[in-house]
Formats: sequence, C-alpha cells, structure tokens
Amino acid sequence: MIGREALAQIAPSTDSADPMFGEPFVDLDELRDAPVPHRYVHGGFAGTDTRFSFYFPPAERYEGRFFQHATPVPQSENLAQENFGEYNPIAFSVDSGACFVETNGGGPDAANPFSGMDQTIGAYRANAAAARFARQVAQEIFGEHRVYGYLYGGSGGAYRTIGSAENTEGVWDGFVPYVPGSPMAIPNVFAVRMHAQRILRDVFPAIVDAYDVGGDPDALDLTPEQADALAEVTRMGFPPRSWFGHRTMGMHAFSVLYPGIIAADPGYAEDFWRLEGYLGADPTASVHRDRVQLPTKVAELLSETSTRGEDLVAGGVDESFLHSADGGTEASAIRLSDMPDGWMLGAQLTVLSGAASGAVIRLSGVDGDVVAIEPGQEETLAGLAVGDDVVLDNSSFLAAQTYHRHQVPGPEYAVWDQFRDGDGAPLLPQRGMLLGPMFTQHAAGSVPTGRISGKMIVVACLLDREAFPWQADWYRARVEEHLGETADDDFRLWYIDNALHGDDDPQEFPARSVAYVGALEVALRQLAAWVEDGVEPSPTTSYEIVDGQVVIPETARERGGVQPVATVTVDGAMSTHARVGEPVTVRAEVEVPGEGIVVEVLDVVTAADGSETLGGSFEFTPARRVVAERTIVFAEPGAHFVSVRVASQAQGSASDPHARVKNLARARVVVEG
Repeated sequence: MIGREALAQIAPSTDSADPMFGEPFVDLDELRDAPVPHRYVHGGFAGTDTRFSFYFPPAERYEGRFFQHATPVPQSENLAQENFGEYNPIAFSVDSGACFVETNGGGPDAANPFSGMDQTIGAYRANAAAARFARQVAQEIFGEHRVYGYLYGGSGGAYRTIGSAENTEGVWDGFVPYVPGSPMAIPNVFAVRMHAQRILRDVFPAIVDAYDVGGDPDALDLTPEQADALAEVTRMGFPPRSWFGHRTMGMHAFSVLYPGIIAADPGYAEDFWRLEGYLGADPTASVHRDRVQLPTKVAELLSETSTRGEDLVAGGVDESFLHSADGGTEASAIRLSDMPDGWMLGAQLTVLSGAASGAVIRLSGVDGDVVAIEPGQEETLAGLAVGDDVVLDNSSFLAAQTYHRHQVPGPEYAVWDQFRDGDGAPLLPQRGMLLGPMFTQHAAGSVPTGRISGKMIVVACLLDREAFPWQADWYRARVEEHLGETADDDFRLWYIDNALHGDDDPQEFPARSVAYVGALEVALRQLAAWVEDGVEPSPTTSYEIVDGQVVIPETARERGGVQPVATVTVDGAMSTHARVGEPVTVRAEVEVPGEGIVVEVLDVVTAADGSETLGGSFEFTPARRVVAERTIVFAEPGAHFVSVRVASQAQGSASDPHARVKNLARARVVVEG
C-alpha cells in the first residue's frame, strides 16, 4: 500500500483553483474491513477547519469514479462510519466501483450563518477542494487515469449540490440533488404547514381517512375556516395524502427558522396583531383563541440526559436542522408556577428578571406546567434561576404561521396565485423583502438559476411535507430556460411516489410510505453510465402540476421514471367488505417502467385500531411485470387496510442489495362481525 507519506507529498501543489485550500494534508491512511473492505484516507487543508474522508475500493473493484455526499448543513466528515445499515454509502460506492467522499463542509463556522464566514465555503468551496484532492489521491493510488466525480445531497444538501453545479466548472461531472426546495421554500412551506396544523388539529383523522384509498375528500364536514386552511395549504403544495403523519409531524425545522423570521423582520409580529390585512388583526380569527400570554415564574429547573441525538441518521435530511444549533446534548426543562392553556406548539419563554433577564428561550414542547427547552441554549439557561419572572408567549410563532401570505414572489411561483388579484398584484400587505432567497443563498452560495455545469438527475418525493414536490418542477423549468430544447440531454427529474422527505429507514408507518434511497443509488449509477459511456438514463417522470399538486399517470408505461408501479385488490376491489374469519384474496400487480425486475412483494396489514402487522411475502418469479396472490383472514371487525410493499432492482439483478427502488399500494377492507 502506498503510505501516508507518499500521499502527503502530492499535497502542496493541489488546489490552484482556490488558494485558500492550497495546502492539503493526510493524517490517516489505513485499510479497513467494515462495512466492506476499503482504504480509508483522512485529512484536511492547512489553515482551515475543512476536513475530509475518502473511502477507496480495492484496486480490482475500482472503476475510476467517486461519489460525494453533501449534507444539508456542514457536519462531520465521518458520518458514513456511524451507520452501517442498509443504505451505507461506503458499501454502495465500493460495490459501484467508486470511492466515497465526505467532508465537514468547512467546519463549525460554515454551519453557523452568524459566524461571518464566507457562505460560499460551506456551500461548495470546501467540497470542491476535497473533490479536487480526491482525484489526485486516486491517481496516486491507482495510477494516472481520468477520475469522474458525482455530487449528491438532499434538502439543504440539494441546495448545496445545485449551488455546486452552478458555481463550479470541471470539479464534478454530474449531480443528484434530491428532495429539493425552491428559493421560496424557507420559511414559507413550514409557515403554511403550521397554520394548517393549528386550524385542522381536531379534524385530521377525518382528513386522513378521506384521502386514503376508498375515501372521499368531497364528503369532509369542515367549518369554513378549516376548509379554507386545507385549501390554502394544499394549493401551496402540501400533499394531502401525507397528513397521516399529523400526530408526530410537529414543528420540524420551523422551530429554528421562525426566530430567524422575527430577527430579519422585527416589526412583523407587531404588525400582524394590529394592522388590517394580517390575520391577527381579524377579531373573528381563531388565532386569538389560541394565543397564549402567561406571566408566571420559574418554579423548578429540570434536566435529564437527552436521547434526542442517539437516533439521528448520520447526515439525514430530516434531522439536519437539529445539527444547526450550537450547544451540547442536555435536554433541559422548566416547571412553571402556573398551568398554561391554549395552543402550546411553538411557544417561547421570555425572561423578565434575574441574571438571564431579556433572554428569549425556544421551547420544543409544553406538557402541563413543564416546558421543554430546544437544545443549544445552554448559556442562556445557565443564568436562569428559580423564582425568575417569565412570560410564556406564542404570539410571534402564531404570527409567523401566515408569513407566506406576505411574501408573494414572481409569477413563476404559481402556488402563490391564491394571494394575487386578477392583475397579478398581491391581495394582502407585503413585507419589505423576500426572506426565502436569503436563506437559499446561504445554503447554495447563490440563488439557483438553472445554469448547471454537468449532467443532473433530480429525485423528488410526492409525499414530501418539508420540500413540497412542485419545487423540483420549478428547478426543471429554470434548467430548461438555460438549456432550451437540449435540456433532456443533460437533465432528468424522477418523482418517487409514497415517499417522504427523510432519507432514513425503517419508516415510521411502513404501511404508508417507503424509503427512496434506492432510487438515489439508481440515479448515481445511471448518472455515471450517462457521463462515462453515453448510456441514456431513465426518462423524466411524466407529470403535471394542478393547483400546486404534482399529478402522475396511473400506469408504469405512462409514468416513466424509475419507480415500479403497484396495484393491490382484495377480492377484486381496492375498497371492499369482508366478514370476520372469511378468507379473502389479496392480488398484487407490479410493473417496472423500464429496465429492471421486481424483487420484493410483501404486505402490511393495518388493523382497525391502527396497529400495523407485517404480513408475508408473496410467491413470485422476479420479472419486469409480476402478478402475485395470497389469501388472508381478518380476525377483528372494523376498517382494515392491506398495503403491499414492492421493490425492483434497476439493473435486473435479484442478488444486488443496492439500487432497489420501492413503492407501495393500498386497499381498504371493511370487516363486519
């Protein structure tokens, strides 16, 4: 093995393209066996906080490429070593003939928008420097050769991937941004979602049932306010089928985003409660019923060891906002002298006396007289004492929930048409600036334009609650503006049905959603074949945008893309009746839209009480189209659902654990005693 000293010798001449990263170093170079045999190279760049990890395949498996992951926010360069589960990127890369590259994105200051660090470092420059050096190390290890590089990242990492594609030349050959937002995503998609969560909280079970198989949305019995809120959030792009997660959805990233709204627009909350055109100025709005302003005292300071970080997916897109806060792992709580009453989600605690006077403490939840503290506020809490006067207040959070109404962008954002008059002018008062592009520029290094420097495959999800699906189409339109009629030569967009925002597995509700990481693996492999060998990838999914919703065809042949399409019937129907103890036939039909074979068909049965039971696997022969049946019996009366989970392997290999694209289909069975 070429030693660390030999690798270090190539360092001084590396990055003339960016002198800040002109002195790379290698401080660890060793062979490792887990999760698969590979050569691990760790190092950084002198004079910077940027660090990298390279994971090289054995020589006999290396095919001259690397895959590089961009996390949603700059994190650790060792994330791939923390999770050796089904979707470990080291194993996938090695099995795909590639080196895997990851960095810390420039270090802790790059993750902090208030650090003063040049935002382009965390957006793309640190990753670009590592990519350039990875090429040199690969040539030192394997000899002179053309090294192809591919960058991918999701959510905030999608911004960083797109920013890299638009602001660099010759660093990477292709890109896979996934679950992307638009420049108007933050904070607006979270604001409108929180507004709906507040108003619809008592009718979510009915909404979930109405949008499930066999349900009828037109039969919903809603108040005018509830109907308006559901229509507003749906037109903004929230997928109504995704409300099944309402009980655990919470605030997500809005808990750390809405203070940024108030900081950037300090007069907004006051205007919201007093000026005409804002919801808070309407005396009939339920926002007044849900407002909490409780003067009280600190009765007790509580702390416990937090498990919040233990289950986080390393670099996962659904938890990235938790890594953006400074601080440790202590989960603190405060017992108040009084019991609050009202809409508690998003409340904050303002300290009026004592050493911490003037501090505003973000809360993650309220349970009776105990308020839980968002992590990352240890310094503030250190000054807090029993007996301090505080005010529990959710006024700013309630105001932020309709901020999207006062951020109407240009006409290319059609989901905002509901807030425009016939001439295209805003119907409601507008704030002095659009915050979305400011947030986006920090993540991407620039506001996306569609001027990509290499080939790109975008993967977006139709149940995405954090990056509404239409936003991938928004970016596709920007690329087409730039490339014109030749856009298809360099760009694809695949929509994945029944998949959420998070790139983790197992799913919280296995009968309702599937992981999409297998589609990412297909995208990376097809992207490499496209760039290196001219092999056309799977076509863009066929879809249309209707009132903010992405609508796709029913059949695999019409839909295109890369995901298998499944249908399931029980005794010949997608919604039917049965009797307790009576055998019924579950029939699954699965088809792959292009190349590939079906490799998995199994069912999950949801009982009337909501519990989910993994049923069994169907017997079938792997093929491009599969029809399989099995008989089941229901033991209890009530509304049951049968979900059939399927997977296809894109390259036609039933033994390959990678590049398995998943989907599901559901049937409703009303079981009578």
